[in-house]
Amino acid sequence: MFDALETHFPSDSDSERTEIVRAPGRVNLMGDHTDYTEGYVLSAAISLDTWLAFRRRRDGQVRVASMEPAEPAAFLIDDLDPNPIAAGTRHWSGQVESSAGTRRWSEYVEGAAWSLREAALPIRGFDGLVDTAMPLGVDLGSSAALELVSGLALLGAGRIMSPPALAALAQRAEREYMGIDSGIADQFASAAGREDRALLLDCRSLESRYVSLPFGLRVVVCDTGVPRPARSRILDDRRAECARALALLSERMPGLCSLRDLDPASLKRHQAQLPDNVARRAEHVISENARALATALAMERGDLDELARLFAESHVSLRDNFEVGSAELDAMVQIAKGVPGVIAARATGPGLGGCTVNLVLADAVGALTATIGREYDRRTGYRSHVYAVDIVDGAGPLA
Repeated sequence: MFDALETHFPSDSDSERTEIVRAPGRVNLMGDHTDYTEGYVLSAAISLDTWLAFRRRRDGQVRVASMEPAEPAAFLIDDLDPNPIAAGTRHWSGQVESSAGTRRWSEYVEGAAWSLREAALPIRGFDGLVDTAMPLGVDLGSSAALELVSGLALLGAGRIMSPPALAALAQRAEREYMGIDSGIADQFASAAGREDRALLLDCRSLESRYVSLPFGLRVVVCDTGVPRPARSRILDDRRAECARALALLSERMPGLCSLRDLDPASLKRHQAQLPDNVARRAEHVISENARALATALAMERGDLDELARLFAESHVSLRDNFEVGSAELDAMVQIAKGVPGVIAARATGPGLGGCTVNLVLADAVGALTATIGREYDRRTGYRSHVYAVDIVDGAGPLA
């Protein structure tokens, strides 16, 4: 990356030294569509890193390019709009539409600069080059990773900041600058990940703890390869339906602050007063929160049968109650579960295509990869991609 940075932004005799920061991707092991309802998410930082090589500047300018085919960008930190959403840009989850056209990748870099500036933190511009091992469009936390490496470069790679604080600043960039109504789970996992440990996060209090996986299990992510251009609108509908469930239930249950505080018995008691689709959205959130907690315990106990059951229940709930499943996700899970050594498999992420997450005995990873490539592609007509990932440390300077 050093040579490529020099090609994009030639240094002069006064240039500062080149530094590199990294941030990992993330995968949800359990807890999908629970973060924006203040629930629980069990996730892991994974070895699909995003890197930013940079040299700091003294003039407040940021110039950034990408190793991917993408237009470079430049901006002055002090020129960023202090109120970007009110200034006329409308954004949706995972997709952006603005008066200037489609979203630029560099807006995430701008958002990080805006968030740090609004927090009155001492930051400086930089010349930087982004590279990533993360496949685009597969919902593994690419935007969170880009926000985090941008924040680290703006602060200076040697500056110490707690992972929760860094995650909160990155989330603010996404919510208030990009206008994307996201929870904090992606940024938190990428910032606070720990090697060989999953991370159980309470998205309300931001309390977290690390969870060991059973010995010999690998995490394998399988991408369905399904294009999903309309997904963001559907996910906004799901958020709105969760909010409606909370509003209607709050009328009958004064003091109810979040769906994470709702228990199954209370939902059943008031279910007749809810539209069917709204009730099913709430049912998924309640059960998925319980599964996130139960999955953490099952991992610590090494209970493989319980993990298989919980993953299967989550997959069905995402498909039937939250209605973000697809025939391709079903096929991917069905094929995976037929491979000896695959302990558990389910859809993960926003859904409507996207990925599955699998817990696999180490010596079965090759068989799973070969079987998916052979059977899934033939059955669906889409080209799959399989990633046997390591669980890694969170964002920081490249050692």
